[in-house]
Amino acid sequence: MSTVPGLRRNMVTICAMTATIMQALDTTIANVALPYMQGTLSASQDQINWVLTSYIVAAAIMTAPVGWIANRFGRKRTFIICSAGFTFASVLCGLAQDINQMVLFRLLQGVFGAALVPLSQAVMLDMYTLQERAKAMSIWGMGVMMGPIMGPSLGAWLTETYSWHWVFFVNLPFGFITVLGLMVFMDETRQDRNLRFDWFGFAALAVGIGALQVALDRGEQLGWLESNEIIAEFIVAIAGFYYFFAHSFTTDRPFIQFALFKDRNFLTGCIFMTVMGLVLYSTMALASPYLQNVIGYPIITAGVLLASRGCGTFVAMMMVGRLMRYIEARTLIVTGLTITAASLYNMTGWTDQTGATEIVVISIIQGFGFGLVFVPLSTVAFMTLPNHLRTDGTSMLTLMRNVASSIGISIVIAQLTEGGRRIYAILSEHINPFNQALQMPDVHSLINLSTDKGRAMADVMVALQAQIIAFSQDYQLVMIFILCSIPLAIMIGSTKTALRKQAAPDHAVME
Repeated sequence: MSTVPGLRRNMVTICAMTATIMQALDTTIANVALPYMQGTLSASQDQINWVLTSYIVAAAIMTAPVGWIANRFGRKRTFIICSAGFTFASVLCGLAQDINQMVLFRLLQGVFGAALVPLSQAVMLDMYTLQERAKAMSIWGMGVMMGPIMGPSLGAWLTETYSWHWVFFVNLPFGFITVLGLMVFMDETRQDRNLRFDWFGFAALAVGIGALQVALDRGEQLGWLESNEIIAEFIVAIAGFYYFFAHSFTTDRPFIQFALFKDRNFLTGCIFMTVMGLVLYSTMALASPYLQNVIGYPIITAGVLLASRGCGTFVAMMMVGRLMRYIEARTLIVTGLTITAASLYNMTGWTDQTGATEIVVISIIQGFGFGLVFVPLSTVAFMTLPNHLRTDGTSMLTLMRNVASSIGISIVIAQLTEGGRRIYAILSEHINPFNQALQMPDVHSLINLSTDKGRAMADVMVALQAQIIAFSQDYQLVMIFILCSIPLAIMIGSTKTALRKQAAPDHAVME
């Protein structure tokens, strides 16, 4: 068999891209619409957060069995059903009348959406030869990387211009194009009817992932280990993972094919994809509240500024496919991580007076660094992986990225909240009548601690400075994490050597 030629390959590529963009957008697009949805659906603050949590948990749980489902029932059939189901669930979300319906439909959306990214990546890898794979991953990566970056901007614009319902209705044209194109142009893969589903392994992993995701999502609201609910969820998660690994290492046909991790390049890809998931989503979770709460930009302006990072990513992905012909993937990955770390170092010095020009420039540089990492990483991970393990590999890589993003967001938000409180307490100690700086005439005329207005002014200024320092410490934490991960690039094999060994495109055939 050979690669899919001409028109058919181009059309399947478009369908894979629309599926990827559709799912990637939905990871973040609903966030900005939550306050509007809360009033319409008559939901409490705790209830409305389940609109996000239900989707994240369902998608995380259902990502793991994607490989088995595609191998058992065929990749084309699975892709079409999941694309159609995701589109239908999106329409139902837009039509929801109360919070119970919304949470149910978001669960359904997460169940079907979990397969879209790993299946689209597997399809792209199969259609392109190893020599062309960097270009293919550049195209595919634009959807994965730019979806979360553009999601808040698009969500804000749709909500402000129309209503929150259009945050979900926007998936309808993408879904229609994807389903129709896949039905017409995609070939079906071989179905293995002898495969048996490992129900115990899946149940144990689902319990572990589900409990961990809920704990990470609700931990910041409930005070982490101060809450009995969070402690219970961590205990359940540990028990689920324990039974999953104990069962998997003692059964003939485990739910996850651990042969994946015998491939050094795939294992390295998983490690760096974890790094990327943590860094990409954690910095994104910090950027929006910084622009809105510290500097004071309205949501639409903040969205436009955040979109500049997507521009940097787009440029890098356009270039990196060609660069990989001449430069080793590990060199590009190290370069991209170094650029990202340098941008975070600059962000540690941001204040409420930081100008829009600097924000845009640094965001573009940071996005460029992300792009330099993501494409070589996606190429390296599957460079030497056997063909029959590819769909399992894409689902595992997606699962690692999603879990890492939840962990990263939880860590930086917890650090931001606790750090803000701690720094506020330290700074407040210096706001007293004995501080000589407060007795200076110019300062005393604005901040007179003997008046209510003066004390309120002092409180606002201290709170703002505490926030700025807490954000700076968070950016520093992520920067240190990136720098610590750079030496692991030594594990990545040579892409040029692999290309020379590839006498024929054995790894890029349609099954």
